[in-house]
This record gives sequence, structure tokens and C-alpha cells, in this order.
Amino acid sequence: MKRTVLTSVVLLLLATPAFAVFPCDELWGERNAVYAEAGYCFKTAKAIRAFGNAGCRFDRLEDVPLSDRDRAKVHEIEREERRNGCRS
Repeated sequence: MKRTVLTSVVLLLLATPAFAVFPCDELWGERNAVYAEAGYCFKTAKAIRAFGNAGCRFDRLEDVPLSDRDRAKVHEIEREERRNGCRS
């Protein structure tokens, strides 16, 4: 019971704007991990440092073949990024 209450409080705090930066970084990483796994060639230094480009095959996001599940995951992450006011 105490653990459930504590978890709820932490989730509530993380949803507030004051804590938005950390979720933005985490969401950025989750979204780009999907693209990295699918073979996207990153352009930004930040993404290349995080994921590299070894074995990448697609220069344009539109060309990256995502499963329906991965596409839905990316769309959900993008919605969450907008909700948190994350920069693209």
C-alpha cells in the first residue's frame, strides 16, 4: 500500500512542468532507440554520440521501415513529448 502511494506521488511529480527536462531526455532516447534499431542514419552530433551510425541504412525518417507496433510507439512518444513541451 505504501509503495503504491509513493509510486503515485513520484509519477505526479514527474508530470509537472518543473520536472519536464528529464522526461524529455528519456522520451528522446526512447524514440530515437526505435529509429536506431530500424537502421536510421542520425544527423545530429547528440544522436550520433548516443546511438552511432554503424550499419545505418536510411537517411530519411520516412524511409525507415517500422512495424505497426514500433510506429504506434513512436507516435505515443511524440504525443508525450508534445504534452511535456519537449523540443524536437
